[in-house]
Amino acid sequence: MKKMKAIQIEEYGDESVLQYTDVERPKPKADEILVKIHAASVNPIDWKIRDGRGKALGKQLPLILGADFAGIIEEIGSEITKFKVHEAVYGKILTGCYAEYVIVKETELGRKPKNLNYNEAAAIPMGALTSWQAIFETAKLKSGQKILIHAASGGVGSMAVQLAKAKGAYVIGTASARNIEFVKNLGVDEFIDYTSTNFEEVVKDVDVVFDTVGGDTLARSFQVLKKGGFLVTIVEKPSQELAKKHGVTAQHIASRPNPEQFEEITQLVEQNKVKPHVEKILPLSEAKEAQQLSKAGHTRGKIILTP
Repeated sequence: MKKMKAIQIEEYGDESVLQYTDVERPKPKADEILVKIHAASVNPIDWKIRDGRGKALGKQLPLILGADFAGIIEEIGSEITKFKVHEAVYGKILTGCYAEYVIVKETELGRKPKNLNYNEAAAIPMGALTSWQAIFETAKLKSGQKILIHAASGGVGSMAVQLAKAKGAYVIGTASARNIEFVKNLGVDEFIDYTSTNFEEVVKDVDVVFDTVGGDTLARSFQVLKKGGFLVTIVEKPSQELAKKHGVTAQHIASRPNPEQFEEITQLVEQNKVKPHVEKILPLSEAKEAQQLSKAGHTRGKIILTP
């Protein structure tokens, strides 16, 4: 029985439940692929699952955390047709990436962009797919339209800014003053420092709001939309009462793997229209620190773990 290193939880709780341990290395079934992980990125969903959301999602303990990764295909099942052994890939699942190896389906993978290393590639899938599905698939953002993106310096927000710009939208981004240069370099047309300015006092008539913050920020966002506009959030269910009052549509989404979107995202990355930002690289054994940094909420782009 082959073993691998992984970060596993046997109970829900704070970062003290994260265990760096030896577990059995998985074997791919006929329709599965075994990927040797070179880098995994840290996402808020990881520590939310760890805190207890895993129960609501029907996850079984013990559980290996981690939602997106980059690596090399080690082994493929007999039914796999789109990928070959030794191909460099990146992908998105819900759990399982804080490890040396991960089992995935064909639909959960894309070919790693040729112009990125593994750490950079691992910083893309969750943020880019979430943004794509929120702003293009759900809110139907089009070229020439105006979008307000909250937390524009974060792992998801920084991807959303670049994708919206790549598709020809006018982008307004909120972040704290320390991130002004970073967010402007992503390509925003307008920057709002949320620590000194109430965005609803300076933004009017946008077509789409993309919220990655929730709470009060989400509630205040209804005021800046034009009639018929669209508010999309990845944090919580938005108030349908407020949506009705303001004559807009409001929806919560959770991202999922999508091979066609993966391909389009990879093309934009290879055309240098979308670039990941890696804030910090830590060894897998330091997942506790990585999750603490992520939960503190001041990260630009992504924190990466390397097995």
